[in-house]
Amino acid sequence: MAKATLSFVCQNCGAAYNRWQGKCESCGEWNTLVEEDVSGASSVPASIRSKRKGRLFALESLAGESRDAPRLPTGMAELDRVTGGGFVPGSVLLVGGDPGIGKSTLLTQATSVLASAGHRTVYISGEEAIAQVRLRAARLGLAKAPVQLAAETSVEDIIATLSDGETPRLIVIDSIQTMWTDTVESAPGTVTQVRASAQALIRFAKKSGATVILVGHVTKDGQIAGPRVVEHMVDAVLSFEGEGSQQFRILRSVKNRFGPTDEIGVFEMTGLGLREVTNPSELFLSERDLGSPGTAVFAGMEGTRPVLVELQALVAPTSLGTPRRAVVGWDSSRLSMVLAVLEAHCGVKLSGYDVYFNVAGGLRIQEPAADLAAAAALVSSLANAPLPTDAVYFGEVSLSGAVRPVAQASMRLKEAAKLGFGRAVLPEAARGDSGGDAGLSLNPIGGLSSLVADIAARGTPRAATRDRGADENGGTHATASGKNAAPPRFRRQES
Repeated sequence: MAKATLSFVCQNCGAAYNRWQGKCESCGEWNTLVEEDVSGASSVPASIRSKRKGRLFALESLAGESRDAPRLPTGMAELDRVTGGGFVPGSVLLVGGDPGIGKSTLLTQATSVLASAGHRTVYISGEEAIAQVRLRAARLGLAKAPVQLAAETSVEDIIATLSDGETPRLIVIDSIQTMWTDTVESAPGTVTQVRASAQALIRFAKKSGATVILVGHVTKDGQIAGPRVVEHMVDAVLSFEGEGSQQFRILRSVKNRFGPTDEIGVFEMTGLGLREVTNPSELFLSERDLGSPGTAVFAGMEGTRPVLVELQALVAPTSLGTPRRAVVGWDSSRLSMVLAVLEAHCGVKLSGYDVYFNVAGGLRIQEPAADLAAAAALVSSLANAPLPTDAVYFGEVSLSGAVRPVAQASMRLKEAAKLGFGRAVLPEAARGDSGGDAGLSLNPIGGLSSLVADIAARGTPRAATRDRGADENGGTHATASGKNAAPPRFRRQES
Protein backbone atom coordinates (compact mmCIF):
# COMPACT_ATOMS: atom_id res chain seq x y z
CA MET A 1 0.00 0.00 0.00
CA ALA A 2 1.28 3.46 -0.87
CA LYS A 3 2.70 5.49 1.95
CA ALA A 4 0.57 8.42 3.04
CA THR A 5 1.99 11.82 2.15
CA LEU A 6 1.22 14.55 4.66
CA SER A 7 1.17 18.21 3.74
CA PHE A 8 -0.05 21.45 5.25
CA VAL A 9 -2.90 22.88 3.14
CA CYS A 10 -4.33 26.39 3.43
CA GLN A 11 -8.06 26.21 4.11
CA ASN A 12 -8.63 29.57 2.44
CA CYS A 13 -6.91 29.20 -0.95
CA GLY A 14 -5.77 25.54 -1.10
CA ALA A 15 -2.02 26.19 -1.28
CA ALA A 16 0.12 23.30 0.04
CA TYR A 17 3.34 23.53 2.07
CA ASN A 18 5.84 20.95 3.32
CA ARG A 19 5.87 22.35 6.85
CA TRP A 20 3.58 24.38 9.04
CA GLN A 21 3.85 28.16 9.10
CA GLY A 22 1.71 30.86 10.59
CA LYS A 23 0.96 32.83 7.42
CA CYS A 24 -0.03 31.51 4.01
CA GLU A 25 2.27 33.10 1.43
CA SER A 26 -0.31 32.64 -1.33
CA CYS A 27 -3.35 34.46 0.11
CA GLY A 28 -1.83 36.21 3.13
CA GLU A 29 -4.20 34.69 5.72
CA TRP A 30 -2.95 33.68 9.17
CA ASN A 31 -3.47 30.34 10.97
CA THR A 32 -5.19 28.66 8.03
CA LEU A 33 -2.73 25.77 7.43
CA VAL A 34 -4.05 22.32 8.41
CA GLU A 35 -2.20 19.02 8.10
CA GLU A 36 -3.85 16.75 5.51
CA ASP A 37 -3.13 13.59 3.57
CA VAL A 38 -2.69 14.68 -0.04
CA SER A 39 -1.23 11.47 -1.40
CA GLY A 40 -4.50 10.48 -3.08
CA ALA A 41 -3.73 6.84 -2.26
CA SER A 42 -5.59 4.31 -4.35
CA SER A 43 -6.35 0.65 -3.69
CA VAL A 44 -4.81 -0.27 -7.06
CA PRO A 45 -1.10 -1.16 -6.76
CA ALA A 46 1.37 1.17 -8.44
CA SER A 47 2.73 -1.64 -10.64
CA ILE A 48 -0.72 -2.23 -12.13
CA ARG A 49 -1.46 1.49 -12.55
CA SER A 50 1.78 2.00 -14.48
CA LYS A 51 0.94 -0.82 -16.95
CA ARG A 52 -2.67 0.28 -17.56
CA LYS A 53 -3.36 1.30 -21.16
CA GLY A 54 -5.72 4.07 -22.11
CA ARG A 55 -8.90 3.42 -24.06
CA LEU A 56 -9.69 4.83 -27.48
CA PHE A 57 -12.37 7.48 -27.84
CA ALA A 58 -13.97 9.11 -30.87
CA LEU A 59 -12.97 12.58 -32.10
CA GLU A 60 -15.61 14.95 -33.46
CA SER A 61 -15.37 17.87 -35.90
CA LEU A 62 -16.41 21.47 -35.40
CA ALA A 63 -18.93 21.25 -38.25
CA GLY A 64 -21.30 18.93 -36.40
CA GLU A 65 -24.92 19.78 -35.68
CA SER A 66 -25.55 21.31 -32.28
CA ARG A 67 -28.72 22.20 -30.42
CA ASP A 68 -29.44 24.48 -27.51
CA ALA A 69 -29.27 22.70 -24.19
CA PRO A 70 -32.75 21.73 -22.93
CA ARG A 71 -33.76 23.56 -19.79
CA LEU A 72 -35.97 22.90 -16.81
CA PRO A 73 -37.87 26.09 -15.84
CA THR A 74 -38.15 26.45 -12.09
CA GLY A 75 -41.40 28.41 -12.08
CA MET A 76 -39.64 31.32 -10.32
CA ALA A 77 -39.10 34.08 -12.89
CA GLU A 78 -36.23 35.78 -11.06
CA LEU A 79 -34.35 32.50 -10.56
CA ASP A 80 -34.87 31.56 -14.21
CA ARG A 81 -33.53 34.97 -15.26
CA VAL A 82 -30.29 34.45 -13.33
CA THR A 83 -29.74 30.89 -14.56
CA GLY A 84 -30.42 31.86 -18.17
CA GLY A 85 -33.90 30.38 -18.57
CA GLY A 86 -33.88 27.43 -16.19
CA PHE A 87 -31.68 24.54 -15.08
CA VAL A 88 -29.73 22.61 -17.71
CA PRO A 89 -29.85 18.81 -17.14
CA GLY A 90 -26.51 17.51 -15.89
CA SER A 91 -25.33 20.92 -14.73
CA VAL A 92 -23.90 21.75 -11.31
CA LEU A 93 -24.49 25.10 -9.62
CA LEU A 94 -22.69 26.56 -6.60
CA VAL A 95 -24.74 28.99 -4.48
CA GLY A 96 -22.93 31.08 -1.85
CA GLY A 97 -24.03 33.73 0.62
CA ASP A 98 -23.72 35.02 4.15
CA PRO A 99 -25.19 32.97 7.00
CA GLY A 100 -28.91 33.62 7.42
CA ILE A 101 -29.26 35.49 4.12
CA GLY A 102 -31.91 33.05 2.83
CA LYS A 103 -30.08 30.43 0.74
CA SER A 104 -31.97 27.50 2.26
CA THR A 105 -35.26 29.38 1.97
CA LEU A 106 -34.70 30.08 -1.72
CA LEU A 107 -33.77 26.49 -2.53
CA THR A 108 -36.65 25.09 -0.46
CA GLN A 109 -39.07 27.20 -2.49
CA ALA A 110 -37.43 26.16 -5.79
CA THR A 111 -37.55 22.44 -4.99
CA SER A 112 -41.15 22.72 -3.79
CA VAL A 113 -42.30 24.42 -7.00
CA LEU A 114 -40.63 21.78 -9.17
CA ALA A 115 -41.94 18.94 -7.01
CA SER A 116 -45.47 20.31 -7.23
CA ALA A 117 -45.10 20.31 -11.02
CA GLY A 118 -44.46 16.56 -11.01
CA HIS A 119 -40.65 16.44 -11.03
CA ARG A 120 -38.67 14.36 -8.56
CA THR A 121 -36.64 16.69 -6.34
CA VAL A 122 -34.35 15.75 -3.46
CA TYR A 123 -33.17 18.04 -0.66
CA ILE A 124 -30.21 16.67 1.31
CA SER A 125 -29.13 18.64 4.36
CA GLY A 126 -25.85 18.12 6.14
CA GLU A 127 -26.44 20.92 8.65
CA GLU A 128 -30.05 20.45 9.75
CA ALA A 129 -32.20 17.55 10.81
CA ILE A 130 -35.24 16.52 8.79
CA ALA A 131 -37.54 17.99 11.45
CA GLN A 132 -35.86 21.39 11.09
CA VAL A 133 -36.29 21.38 7.31
CA ARG A 134 -39.96 20.45 7.78
CA LEU A 135 -40.45 23.35 10.18
CA ARG A 136 -39.08 25.79 7.61
CA ALA A 137 -41.29 24.32 4.89
CA ALA A 138 -44.34 24.62 7.16
CA ARG A 139 -43.51 28.26 7.88
CA LEU A 140 -43.30 28.91 4.14
CA GLY A 141 -46.58 27.11 3.50
CA LEU A 142 -44.87 24.36 1.47
CA ALA A 143 -45.35 21.38 3.78
CA LYS A 144 -47.54 19.54 1.25
CA ALA A 145 -44.98 19.72 -1.58
CA PRO A 146 -43.70 16.20 -2.46
CA VAL A 147 -40.03 17.00 -1.86
CA GLN A 148 -37.87 14.07 -0.72
CA LEU A 149 -35.74 14.94 2.31
CA ALA A 150 -32.64 13.40 3.87
CA ALA A 151 -30.06 14.35 6.49
CA GLU A 152 -26.81 12.75 5.34
CA THR A 153 -23.16 13.72 4.89
CA SER A 154 -21.56 10.65 3.29
CA VAL A 155 -21.09 11.24 -0.44
CA GLU A 156 -20.96 7.53 -1.23
CA ASP A 157 -24.26 6.90 0.56
CA ILE A 158 -25.87 9.90 -1.14
CA ILE A 159 -24.85 8.81 -4.63
CA ALA A 160 -25.95 5.19 -4.00
CA THR A 161 -29.37 6.38 -2.79
CA LEU A 162 -29.90 8.80 -5.67
CA SER A 163 -28.90 6.15 -8.22
CA ASP A 164 -31.66 3.83 -6.97
CA GLY A 165 -34.87 4.31 -8.92
CA GLU A 166 -35.86 7.28 -11.07
CA THR A 167 -33.17 9.90 -11.57
CA PRO A 168 -34.08 13.14 -9.73
CA ARG A 169 -34.46 16.28 -11.81
CA LEU A 170 -33.07 18.54 -9.07
CA ILE A 171 -30.78 17.71 -6.13
CA VAL A 172 -29.83 20.23 -3.44
CA ILE A 173 -26.77 19.57 -1.26
CA ASP A 174 -26.79 21.88 1.78
CA SER A 175 -23.90 22.36 2.22
CA ILE A 176 -20.79 21.08 0.43
CA GLN A 177 -18.60 21.94 3.46
CA THR A 178 -20.38 19.28 5.54
CA MET A 179 -19.91 16.46 3.00
CA TRP A 180 -17.14 13.83 3.31
CA THR A 181 -15.90 10.93 1.21
CA ASP A 182 -13.92 7.80 2.03
CA THR A 183 -11.46 8.39 -0.80
CA VAL A 184 -9.42 10.93 1.18
CA GLU A 185 -8.18 10.98 4.75
CA SER A 186 -9.24 14.41 5.98
CA ALA A 187 -11.83 15.95 8.24
CA PRO A 188 -15.08 17.27 6.71
CA GLY A 189 -14.81 20.89 5.67
CA THR A 190 -11.13 20.79 4.76
CA VAL A 191 -9.92 21.76 1.30
CA THR A 192 -9.19 18.16 0.31
CA GLN A 193 -12.61 16.89 1.42
CA VAL A 194 -14.51 19.73 -0.25
CA ARG A 195 -12.67 19.21 -3.52
CA ALA A 196 -13.10 15.42 -3.51
CA SER A 197 -16.77 15.57 -2.49
CA ALA A 198 -17.58 18.16 -5.14
CA GLN A 199 -15.79 16.11 -7.79
CA ALA A 200 -17.81 12.98 -6.93
CA LEU A 201 -21.11 14.85 -7.04
CA ILE A 202 -20.20 16.56 -10.32
CA ARG A 203 -19.31 13.21 -11.86
CA PHE A 204 -22.69 11.81 -10.77
CA ALA A 205 -24.53 14.82 -12.26
CA LYS A 206 -22.81 14.48 -15.64
CA LYS A 207 -23.45 10.74 -15.74
CA SER A 208 -27.09 10.75 -14.64
CA GLY A 209 -28.30 14.06 -16.14
CA ALA A 210 -29.60 15.39 -12.81
CA THR A 211 -29.17 19.04 -11.87
CA VAL A 212 -27.17 19.43 -8.65
CA ILE A 213 -27.08 22.62 -6.55
CA LEU A 214 -24.25 22.87 -4.03
CA VAL A 215 -24.62 25.37 -1.19
CA GLY A 216 -21.29 26.88 -0.13
CA HIS A 217 -20.24 28.86 2.92
CA VAL A 218 -18.55 32.23 2.49
CA THR A 219 -15.56 33.77 4.25
CA LYS A 220 -15.55 37.06 6.13
CA ASP A 221 -14.73 39.00 2.94
CA GLY A 222 -17.64 37.47 1.01
CA GLN A 223 -15.71 34.85 -0.99
CA ILE A 224 -16.99 31.27 -1.19
CA ALA A 225 -15.00 29.21 1.31
CA GLY A 226 -12.90 26.27 0.16
CA PRO A 227 -10.60 25.83 -2.82
CA ARG A 228 -11.19 28.10 -5.78
CA VAL A 229 -10.87 25.07 -8.04
CA VAL A 230 -14.44 24.11 -7.07
CA GLU A 231 -15.71 27.31 -8.71
CA HIS A 232 -13.92 26.28 -11.90
CA MET A 233 -15.35 22.76 -11.75
CA VAL A 234 -19.03 23.76 -11.53
CA ASP A 235 -21.08 25.16 -14.41
CA ALA A 236 -22.49 28.21 -12.62
CA VAL A 237 -21.67 30.22 -9.50
CA LEU A 238 -24.49 32.24 -7.93
CA SER A 239 -24.02 34.74 -5.12
CA PHE A 240 -26.91 35.54 -2.78
CA GLU A 241 -26.38 39.06 -1.42
CA GLY A 242 -28.18 41.44 0.88
CA GLU A 243 -28.00 43.37 4.13
CA GLY A 244 -29.46 41.93 7.30
CA SER A 245 -31.26 45.21 8.00
CA GLN A 246 -32.81 45.32 4.51
CA GLN A 247 -35.60 43.11 3.22
CA PHE A 248 -34.16 43.02 -0.31
CA ARG A 249 -32.08 40.07 -1.53
CA ILE A 250 -30.03 40.00 -4.72
CA LEU A 251 -29.20 36.73 -6.51
CA ARG A 252 -26.24 37.51 -8.77
CA SER A 253 -24.75 35.29 -11.48
CA VAL A 254 -20.96 35.37 -11.13
CA LYS A 255 -20.28 32.54 -13.59
CA ASN A 256 -22.64 30.76 -15.98
CA ARG A 257 -21.64 28.45 -18.81
CA PHE A 258 -25.19 28.32 -20.14
CA GLY A 259 -26.31 31.93 -19.76
CA PRO A 260 -25.26 35.54 -19.20
CA THR A 261 -23.05 36.61 -16.33
CA ASP A 262 -23.64 39.59 -14.02
CA GLU A 263 -27.39 38.94 -14.26
CA ILE A 264 -29.38 39.60 -11.08
CA GLY A 265 -32.65 38.47 -9.60
CA VAL A 266 -34.32 40.60 -6.94
CA PHE A 267 -36.30 39.13 -4.04
CA GLU A 268 -37.97 40.56 -0.97
CA MET A 269 -37.77 38.66 2.31
CA THR A 270 -41.19 38.38 3.91
CA GLY A 271 -42.73 36.29 6.68
CA LEU A 272 -43.79 33.71 4.10
CA GLY A 273 -40.40 33.45 2.41
CA LEU A 274 -38.88 35.18 -0.59
CA ARG A 275 -41.17 37.18 -2.87
CA GLU A 276 -40.08 37.95 -6.42
CA VAL A 277 -39.68 41.61 -7.34
CA THR A 278 -40.52 42.16 -11.00
CA ASN A 279 -39.71 45.90 -11.03
CA PRO A 280 -36.68 46.46 -8.77
CA SER A 281 -36.21 50.09 -9.87
CA GLU A 282 -39.60 51.10 -8.48
CA LEU A 283 -38.83 49.24 -5.26
CA PHE A 284 -35.42 50.86 -4.75
CA LEU A 285 -36.87 54.34 -5.37
CA SER A 286 -40.06 53.90 -3.35
CA GLU A 287 -38.67 55.67 -0.26
CA ARG A 288 -36.73 58.51 -1.89
CA ASP A 289 -36.17 61.66 0.13
CA LEU A 290 -37.11 64.22 -2.51
CA GLY A 291 -35.48 67.63 -2.39
CA SER A 292 -32.60 66.71 -0.09
CA PRO A 293 -29.01 67.63 -1.00
CA GLY A 294 -26.61 64.76 -1.58
CA THR A 295 -28.96 62.36 -3.39
CA ALA A 296 -28.80 61.39 -7.07
CA VAL A 297 -30.60 58.72 -9.10
CA PHE A 298 -28.27 56.45 -11.06
CA ALA A 299 -29.51 54.62 -14.15
CA GLY A 300 -27.46 51.43 -14.11
CA MET A 301 -27.39 48.04 -15.82
CA GLU A 302 -27.30 44.69 -14.03
CA GLY A 303 -26.73 42.12 -16.74
CA THR A 304 -29.51 42.71 -19.29
CA ARG A 305 -31.80 44.54 -16.85
CA PRO A 306 -31.77 48.33 -16.33
CA VAL A 307 -32.00 49.27 -12.65
CA LEU A 308 -32.48 52.73 -11.19
CA VAL A 309 -31.13 53.24 -7.68
CA GLU A 310 -30.57 56.19 -5.38
CA LEU A 311 -27.00 57.19 -4.45
CA GLN A 312 -26.59 59.09 -1.19
CA ALA A 313 -23.60 61.23 -0.18
CA LEU A 314 -22.85 63.22 2.95
CA VAL A 315 -19.93 65.66 3.06
CA ALA A 316 -19.25 67.08 6.53
CA PRO A 317 -16.33 69.05 8.03
CA THR A 318 -13.92 66.75 9.81
CA SER A 319 -12.42 67.12 13.27
CA LEU A 320 -9.73 64.51 12.58
CA GLY A 321 -6.28 64.89 11.11
CA THR A 322 -7.17 62.43 8.34
CA PRO A 323 -10.66 62.77 6.85
CA ARG A 324 -12.84 59.69 6.98
CA ARG A 325 -14.10 57.90 3.87
CA ALA A 326 -16.96 55.44 4.49
CA VAL A 327 -18.54 53.58 1.56
CA VAL A 328 -21.45 51.11 1.51
CA GLY A 329 -22.47 49.41 -1.75
CA TRP A 330 -19.72 50.82 -3.98
CA ASP A 331 -15.99 50.30 -4.51
CA SER A 332 -14.03 52.48 -2.07
CA SER A 333 -11.13 52.87 -4.52
CA ARG A 334 -13.57 54.13 -7.14
CA LEU A 335 -14.84 56.77 -4.72
CA SER A 336 -11.27 57.86 -3.98
CA MET A 337 -10.65 58.30 -7.70
CA VAL A 338 -13.77 60.46 -8.14
CA LEU A 339 -12.76 62.61 -5.17
CA ALA A 340 -9.27 63.08 -6.63
CA VAL A 341 -10.70 64.12 -10.01
CA LEU A 342 -13.06 66.60 -8.35
CA GLU A 343 -10.20 68.23 -6.45
CA ALA A 344 -7.63 68.18 -9.25
CA HIS A 345 -9.76 69.28 -12.23
CA CYS A 346 -12.89 70.88 -10.73
CA GLY A 347 -11.49 72.81 -7.77
CA VAL A 348 -13.69 71.00 -5.23
CA LYS A 349 -11.65 71.03 -2.01
CA LEU A 350 -12.58 67.91 -0.02
CA SER A 351 -9.36 67.42 1.93
CA GLY A 352 -10.95 68.87 5.09
CA TYR A 353 -14.24 66.98 4.89
CA ASP A 354 -15.46 63.55 5.91
CA VAL A 355 -17.22 61.73 3.07
CA TYR A 356 -19.94 59.13 3.61
CA PHE A 357 -21.37 57.33 0.58
CA ASN A 358 -24.22 54.85 0.43
CA VAL A 359 -26.22 52.94 -2.20
CA ALA A 360 -29.83 52.84 -1.02
CA GLY A 361 -31.68 49.53 -0.84
CA GLY A 362 -28.71 47.25 -0.14
CA LEU A 363 -27.70 46.93 -3.81
CA ARG A 364 -24.00 46.71 -4.66
CA ILE A 365 -22.94 48.61 -7.78
CA GLN A 366 -19.95 47.35 -9.76
CA GLU A 367 -20.01 49.23 -13.06
CA PRO A 368 -18.02 52.46 -13.65
CA ALA A 369 -21.10 54.19 -15.13
CA ALA A 370 -21.98 55.31 -11.58
CA ASP A 371 -19.09 57.82 -11.50
CA LEU A 372 -21.15 60.74 -12.78
CA ALA A 373 -24.05 60.12 -10.37
CA ALA A 374 -21.62 59.74 -7.46
CA ALA A 375 -19.88 63.02 -8.34
CA ALA A 376 -23.23 64.81 -8.61
CA ALA A 377 -24.30 63.54 -5.17
CA LEU A 378 -20.98 64.57 -3.59
CA VAL A 379 -21.04 68.11 -5.00
CA SER A 380 -24.73 68.44 -4.13
CA SER A 381 -24.03 67.63 -0.49
CA LEU A 382 -21.02 69.93 -0.30
CA ALA A 383 -22.79 72.89 -1.93
CA ASN A 384 -26.12 72.24 -0.15
CA ALA A 385 -27.77 72.22 -3.57
CA PRO A 386 -30.59 69.70 -4.10
CA LEU A 387 -30.54 68.02 -7.49
CA PRO A 388 -33.63 67.96 -9.74
CA THR A 389 -35.96 65.23 -8.57
CA ASP A 390 -36.82 64.17 -12.13
CA ALA A 391 -33.22 63.71 -13.34
CA VAL A 392 -31.11 60.58 -13.72
CA TYR A 393 -27.33 60.42 -14.10
CA PHE A 394 -24.94 57.96 -15.69
CA GLY A 395 -21.46 58.18 -17.21
CA GLU A 396 -17.88 57.16 -16.56
CA VAL A 397 -15.44 59.81 -15.31
CA SER A 398 -11.87 59.60 -16.58
CA LEU A 399 -8.78 60.77 -14.72
CA SER A 400 -8.65 63.85 -16.94
CA GLY A 401 -12.11 64.96 -15.83
CA ALA A 402 -13.83 63.99 -19.09
CA VAL A 403 -17.13 62.10 -19.03
CA ARG A 404 -16.83 58.94 -21.11
CA PRO A 405 -19.74 57.06 -22.76
CA VAL A 406 -21.13 53.80 -21.37
CA ALA A 407 -22.89 50.85 -22.98
CA GLN A 408 -26.65 50.39 -23.40
CA ALA A 409 -27.55 54.04 -22.87
CA SER A 410 -30.90 53.67 -24.68
CA MET A 411 -32.10 50.96 -22.28
CA ARG A 412 -31.20 53.16 -19.31
CA LEU A 413 -33.14 56.07 -20.77
CA LYS A 414 -36.22 53.97 -21.55
CA GLU A 415 -36.30 52.62 -17.99
CA ALA A 416 -36.02 56.15 -16.60
CA ALA A 417 -38.86 57.36 -18.81
CA LYS A 418 -41.03 54.44 -17.78
CA LEU A 419 -40.65 55.43 -14.12
CA GLY A 420 -41.64 59.04 -14.78
CA PHE A 421 -38.27 60.83 -14.99
CA GLY A 422 -38.11 63.81 -17.33
CA ARG A 423 -34.42 64.53 -17.88
CA ALA A 424 -31.10 62.71 -18.05
CA VAL A 425 -27.54 63.92 -17.53
CA LEU A 426 -25.32 61.71 -19.66
CA PRO A 427 -22.04 61.78 -21.62
CA GLU A 428 -21.72 63.95 -24.72
CA ALA A 429 -21.11 60.90 -26.91
CA ALA A 430 -24.55 59.50 -25.99
CA ARG A 431 -26.40 62.46 -27.55
CA GLY A 432 -27.52 60.33 -30.50
CA ASP A 433 -29.26 57.70 -28.37
CA SER A 434 -33.01 57.33 -28.36
CA GLY A 435 -33.64 59.67 -25.47
CA GLY A 436 -36.04 61.78 -27.49
CA ASP A 437 -38.07 58.72 -28.40
CA ALA A 438 -38.35 57.90 -24.71
CA GLY A 439 -39.65 61.39 -23.94
CA LEU A 440 -36.60 62.53 -21.93
CA SER A 441 -34.86 65.89 -22.06
CA LEU A 442 -31.16 65.13 -22.50
CA ASN A 443 -28.38 67.19 -20.94
CA PRO A 444 -25.12 65.85 -22.45
CA ILE A 445 -21.89 66.99 -20.82
CA GLY A 446 -18.32 66.49 -21.98
CA GLY A 447 -16.48 67.31 -18.76
CA LEU A 448 -17.14 67.04 -15.06
CA SER A 449 -16.33 70.72 -14.43
CA SER A 450 -19.50 71.92 -16.19
CA LEU A 451 -21.65 69.69 -13.97
CA VAL A 452 -19.87 70.97 -10.84
CA ALA A 453 -20.39 74.60 -11.84
CA ASP A 454 -24.09 74.06 -12.55
CA ILE A 455 -24.69 72.36 -9.17
CA ALA A 456 -22.61 74.87 -7.19
CA ALA A 457 -24.51 77.79 -8.74
CA ARG A 458 -27.70 76.53 -7.07
CA GLY A 459 -26.09 76.13 -3.62
CA THR A 460 -27.45 77.81 -0.50
CA PRO A 461 -25.62 78.84 2.70
CA ARG A 462 -25.40 76.34 5.52
CA ALA A 463 -25.42 76.86 9.28
CA ALA A 464 -22.69 78.80 11.04
CA THR A 465 -20.95 75.64 12.21
CA ARG A 466 -20.60 74.48 8.63
CA ASP A 467 -19.35 77.95 7.65
CA ARG A 468 -16.57 77.72 10.19
CA GLY A 469 -15.63 74.29 8.90
CA ALA A 470 -15.51 75.63 5.36
CA ASP A 471 -13.48 78.70 6.36
CA GLU A 472 -10.85 76.50 7.94
CA ASN A 473 -10.32 74.98 4.51
CA GLY A 474 -10.06 78.27 2.67
CA GLY A 475 -13.63 78.81 1.44
CA THR A 476 -17.08 80.08 2.27
CA HIS A 477 -20.61 78.89 1.66
CA ALA A 478 -21.84 82.00 -0.12
CA THR A 479 -24.23 81.43 -2.98
CA ALA A 480 -22.87 82.18 -6.45
CA SER A 481 -24.32 85.19 -8.20
CA GLY A 482 -24.10 83.90 -11.77
CA LYS A 483 -25.04 80.65 -13.41
CA ASN A 484 -21.47 79.67 -14.24
CA ALA A 485 -20.00 81.18 -11.10
CA ALA A 486 -19.15 79.01 -8.12
CA PRO A 487 -18.53 79.56 -4.42
CA PRO A 488 -14.88 80.32 -3.58
CA ARG A 489 -14.16 76.79 -2.32
CA PHE A 490 -15.03 75.39 -5.76
CA ARG A 491 -12.62 77.63 -7.65
CA ARG A 492 -9.22 76.39 -8.59
CA GLN A 493 -6.48 78.36 -6.88
CA GLU A 494 -3.91 79.74 -9.28
CA SER A 495 -0.28 79.51 -8.25
